[in-house]
This record gives sequence, structure tokens and C-alpha cells, in this order.
Amino acid sequence: MAVTNAVNRGKQPSLAQLRAFAAVAEHLHFRDAASAIGMSQPALSGAVSALEEALGVQLLERTTRKVLLSPAGERLAVRAKAVLDAVGELLEEAEAVRAPFTGVLRLGVIPTVAPYLLPIVLRLVHERYPELDLQVHEEQTSSLLEGLAAGRLDLLLLAVPLGVPGVTELSLFDEDFVLVTHGDHWLGGRQDIPRDALKELPLLLLDEGHCLRDQALDICREAGRTDGTPVTTTAAGLSTLVQLVAGGLGVTLLPRTAVEVETGRSPVLATGYFADPAPARRIALAMRTGAARQGEFEEFAVALREALADLPVRVLAG
Repeated sequence: MAVTNAVNRGKQPSLAQLRAFAAVAEHLHFRDAASAIGMSQPALSGAVSALEEALGVQLLERTTRKVLLSPAGERLAVRAKAVLDAVGELLEEAEAVRAPFTGVLRLGVIPTVAPYLLPIVLRLVHERYPELDLQVHEEQTSSLLEGLAAGRLDLLLLAVPLGVPGVTELSLFDEDFVLVTHGDHWLGGRQDIPRDALKELPLLLLDEGHCLRDQALDICREAGRTDGTPVTTTAAGLSTLVQLVAGGLGVTLLPRTAVEVETGRSPVLATGYFADPAPARRIALAMRTGAARQGEFEEFAVALREALADLPVRVLAG
């Protein structure tokens, strides 16, 4: 045993071997694993065999039909992924140190923010950070948080608070909600709508999964609306929601940044504003706590707050 350990210590696993094994452990199929990491199937098989030799343990059970992880393979697959993640973070930090605001930035945005803030974000990146390769992913909050935790996304733009451990929020602004009605509705055009007006209104909301739906329902509950008051859920996006209001099917709540874009498409719509303090939501950037690019993201938040100054929102101090 002592001789075996001495031999194994002289054979350090390579990153390529660990990558090959991690891919096989994930896919349990040599062809799929090879395709996933851009390696030929013989090279992948050879890398895994070399890793088994270097470690002195059998990682896989190979049959003619399928590939299984051995008990040792199951344990070491977790370690291999941790090593690869750590190497990825090392490379990411080195890149950030070498040249901030270069390389890829994978930004996740919720659907009720993307159409209204992305023009400002894109202009900011184009003018101030031309070397930054911004990649935008529009998804619902739960999917964005999963992507952030898994390393698929670097930075999020969404409504907070999130209350998620390991996620740091960089608040950008608060914005009021506006009541959108048909033009002949008795609340259309008012500037002092009391919150309790929401108690009995035929309210149209987004589908399940949108954080804006949950925020609107919270506002209604605060206004005294009971769970028994029907809420019609018929839209997957704000544009459809507003068109339903234009068709006389009810009223809805829009965040202030969406009002000009969404209500400008129909002359039959009216907007009403709530008496102070109006119901509102907070928008922020979110990143992994302790992210290698934390300083870069904080600087980006400062620049974005400046770029948002002309919007009908209350920009927050950093």
C-alpha cells in the first residue's frame, strides 16, 4: 500500500482529466460527455483511464450498454467539480485583475424590467465599456437565481429584496406602481387614488412565477383585499396585460418605468396615480457574495444609477 501511494503521489491528475471525468459523471455517456466538452470520444476515454491510474481507484463501471459511477467515482465526482469550479474562479479573478470591464458579462434580467431598462444598460455599456462582451438572459426570478448560484450568470437585474443567502444586492432605485384603466374608468386620470380602492377592482395580473404578480398581490392584501376577491390571471407579459385593459376586461398595475412604453400603444387607456406613500418596488443588481468581480460590479452599479437619472424613479445612493 505504501508503494502504491508513493506512485500515485508522483502522478498528479491534470485539469483535462478532471474535466473529462466530470463530464462523464454528469452525462453517464461517453459520446454525450465528449460532445459537451469538445473532446473526441477516444481522447475522453483515455483521459478518464489516465485519471483512474493516477488516483489508483476505479471511477467508472463500463458495460456494453451504459456507464455507471463506482462508489469511489460518486465521491470523487463531487471533488472534481469543486476543483474545476475553483480553477474557474481563479481564472475569472485573474481576468478581472488584468482588465476590468473586459471579457464576458452574463447579465440576467426579469421580463418586467428588461424592455424598459435594457436600452439604458446597453447604451451605458456601449459608451463606457466598449470592451465588455455583454450577454443578456431574460428569465423569471427563480431561474435567474439558479443561474447565478450555478455560475451560468454573473449579475442579475431584478426586483428585491430577495432574502437569498450568498447573494449581495446593489440597490438602484425605487419606482411607484401606477393603476392602468380604460379611459372611461372612474379612477382614470386621478392623482390621489387611495390604496383601498384596490379592494374590489377587477384586477388583471401576470401568470404565476412573475415576481410582479406577487408584489401586486401583496399590495392588494395591504389595501384590505381578501383572498376571496377574484383575480383574473390571463397574461404572460405586460404588453398583453395592458391590451386586455384596453379591451375593457379590467384594470392592472404597472411599474412606473413601463407606463410610457405600454400605455402609449392605445389611446383608450388612462393612468391613475396613488396618494403618498404610493405602492412601489425596488430594483437592484444582484451578485454572488464575494464574487471575484465584486469591485467591478459595484462600479457598474454606480454608473447605472447615474444613467437612470432621467427616469421617473427615485434613484438610491450606493
